[in-house]
Amino acid sequence: MTSLLIRDARLVPIVAPDKADPAAPEPVDVLVVDGVVTEVGPGVARPAGVEEYDAAGRWVMSGLWDTHVHLGQWTLARGRLDTSGLRSPEEAVRLVADRVADEPGRPVIGWGHRPGTWTREPTTSDLDEVSGVTPVVLIAGDAHHAWLNHAAQAALDLPPREGVVAETEWFAAYERLTALTDVGDDAASYRTTLDDAAAMGVVGLVDFEFTGGAQAWRDRWTEGCDRLRVEVAVYADQLGSVLAEGLRTGDALLPGEDRLTMGPLKVISDGSLNTATAWCHHPYVAGADPAHPAGAPNLDSAELTDLLALAHDAGLAVATHAIGDAAVDAALTAYERTGARGSIEHVQLIAPEDVARLQRLGLRASVQPHHLVDDRDLTEQIWPDRTDRCFAYRWLLDAGVKLSLGSDAPVSPLDPWLAIDAAARRTGDDRPAWHGEQSLTRREALAASVGGHVAVRPGSPGDLVVLDDDPLTAVRPRVGLTVVAGRVVHRV
Repeated sequence: MTSLLIRDARLVPIVAPDKADPAAPEPVDVLVVDGVVTEVGPGVARPAGVEEYDAAGRWVMSGLWDTHVHLGQWTLARGRLDTSGLRSPEEAVRLVADRVADEPGRPVIGWGHRPGTWTREPTTSDLDEVSGVTPVVLIAGDAHHAWLNHAAQAALDLPPREGVVAETEWFAAYERLTALTDVGDDAASYRTTLDDAAAMGVVGLVDFEFTGGAQAWRDRWTEGCDRLRVEVAVYADQLGSVLAEGLRTGDALLPGEDRLTMGPLKVISDGSLNTATAWCHHPYVAGADPAHPAGAPNLDSAELTDLLALAHDAGLAVATHAIGDAAVDAALTAYERTGARGSIEHVQLIAPEDVARLQRLGLRASVQPHHLVDDRDLTEQIWPDRTDRCFAYRWLLDAGVKLSLGSDAPVSPLDPWLAIDAAARRTGDDRPAWHGEQSLTRREALAASVGGHVAVRPGSPGDLVVLDDDPLTAVRPRVGLTVVAGRVVHRV
């Protein structure tokens, strides 16, 4: 069923009025026919055979998007050891020792710790002492490095070392991680993840998973993972098959199926804050490798430009990961040289002059507001001289840059309400807003979370959510109904 009539719903006024907010709007009916909104207004006639849903005066708006997800890792995270609360290598070792004792011989895969604030670097020997021949892989919460024991290094075909495995080497090794576990990478696990997202009002996502790509999504789509709209990104090492098929961004990956489409080329141009590898114009105050005091790029200028040119010529948009301000600068230069279109992902630190360049190039800033909650304390420690330029959403929006919000799950939870709240309040605890001058209003954050469809009107996609509360005032409104292309994918 791709048609639905929603009765008696109040439209969320995401587009700001010219004057003070009016009284709550009068309820209307919303008719979706063949996956598209066709009528909005009072007293809409119900076509024969179309299901009717009574919203009973509740709120309706376009469904939410998460424009940066690693869905496989988020799905697998359910079965991984939670290391997010660890404050030292010693705490990690005790946690691993307990897990090995509880489940002898079973590989230990953990996720979530943020060692940037630890007082010493973890070593392979730390883990070896409590794990023996049991492989142990502890993935940092930023996904840019992992701490392994020697057994895991051997299992993943990595050269032995005493430190962590980071950046490009870790990304290459990640696909081999499936050899250590058979839990969470099946269609049933994906369906659970997608159902959970639908229950929060999510109708679409951009999947930046490192492995699998288009063919993996085709396979799981036919196995019942057809809940939401999914745009599937590709990485440079997978680009050959995409080019061979002639796929362009926006193309359907299955005949006649517009909910599963080709996404952008993803390029990781620099590192992360937690590994002190985000590439900056100025040296870190603390924490950086002495050989790279300002972080470092993963690609030189020529490599980045060539990659963007290749994708652009093939009809692919490009999503370029750039966290440090030097990485943002270099990415913008590559877009300027090639004419490539797409987005800058993260934009965690930006120079004021690059805000205007981003707008002039027509690029989207795909940002993850909950990262500012996670990275606030570490930023004050290693970038204290530039915190006013971190997560600079007000600058970007006021300059006319198009914003889209996401989670980077599992780095932050796949939860759009968390992202909206962090963008508006810029704090995750009882402390005051961190650089509140860069806050968005809730209306602006919502507008950046609906895939560009800020109004429910004839011609807009039938991707809708019905909420018990007004999301302009409620931090986490209860989701009563989620509809994707006219299909009900969640109902309470």
